[in-house]
Amino acid sequence: MKELLVADLASRENREITGFFVAGFKQVRTGRDGGRYFALTLQDHTGQIEARMWEIDEAGEFEAGDVVKILGEVNRFNEKLQLKVKKIRRAAPGEYDLGDFVPRSERDVGEMWTELEGWAASLRDPDLKALVEAFLNDAELAPALKQAPAAKSMHHAWMGGLLEHILSLMGVCELAAQHYPNIDRDLLLTGVVLHDIGKLRELSWGTSFDYTLEGQLLGHITIGIGMIEQKIAAIPNFPAAKRLLVEHLVLSHHGEYEFGSPKLPMTPEAILLHYLDNLDAKMQTVRSELAKAEASGRTGAEMTEWVRPLERQLLNTQAYLRSEGLQGVEEKAAKEHAGSGSENGNRREHQEERNHALPFED
Repeated sequence: MKELLVADLASRENREITGFFVAGFKQVRTGRDGGRYFALTLQDHTGQIEARMWEIDEAGEFEAGDVVKILGEVNRFNEKLQLKVKKIRRAAPGEYDLGDFVPRSERDVGEMWTELEGWAASLRDPDLKALVEAFLNDAELAPALKQAPAAKSMHHAWMGGLLEHILSLMGVCELAAQHYPNIDRDLLLTGVVLHDIGKLRELSWGTSFDYTLEGQLLGHITIGIGMIEQKIAAIPNFPAAKRLLVEHLVLSHHGEYEFGSPKLPMTPEAILLHYLDNLDAKMQTVRSELAKAEASGRTGAEMTEWVRPLERQLLNTQAYLRSEGLQGVEEKAAKEHAGSGSENGNRREHQEERNHALPFED
């Protein structure tokens, strides 16, 4: 069992640590002073943290995707936790257990798969049911669907994340189909299962998540259409009209041309799928960011750090209602004002590092 987790680092701020992590991202960058440094993302199954290494000549051999051993200091830069790496090297195989480094769903995969099979069995349209089951019964695709993340780094970016996203979206779409009488429930739920099916070949997963060459060149929408066409070709007398409707769901689920959607949603089911898919992704981002803020020790009366995918900060409603509310905010503000002198001193202490660094948003 891994002794030091990413989730533990908030409690070790301003302290030196030694631990094993996956180098999910590695890039050599040039600072404002012309010096070179490593920009890194270090991760394990509990999350990830940005890292910087200024003395890159001190680094051992390693590549993105490797498990590495690091010596570093936990600090903050631009109000975000960051690791200042002093030493880093590729870990030897006997030094770690690979299972400690892969982000994974908190839900049991077997239970999720049984739930998905139940949704497939509930479809009343025989053609759509045959299409969905063709994917679930595929000896190669089914194991991949049980493992695949839903994204490289955004929502549901963990092992089993795609399956978890599908099931969450199934529940929301089932309620919506009951609310809107002009929605074909079976068509909508078929779209839920298949809208991201191309991610099984767009993404690769192991110690880190990345795009395959096919994924980079074609993208999951194009890949998914090809997979659907192949399955439909093996189903006798599959109606051409249903093929068009299913493929339109997949082609239009990003909703806007600027977001990579080849077509705008033009059926009731496609419009609903787009908005609910977007909603489920955003709400998972909200849940993840609020959990991250709680793990870092922020109280309910504090806003989260800047959430880049949502372009805003967030507030945990329930934690805020349980806290001292506005009174707590005012007291915190007063304390921060009283401690501004020491804060200025801290700023001077970190000025040298800031001169070296580019902001996280670069």
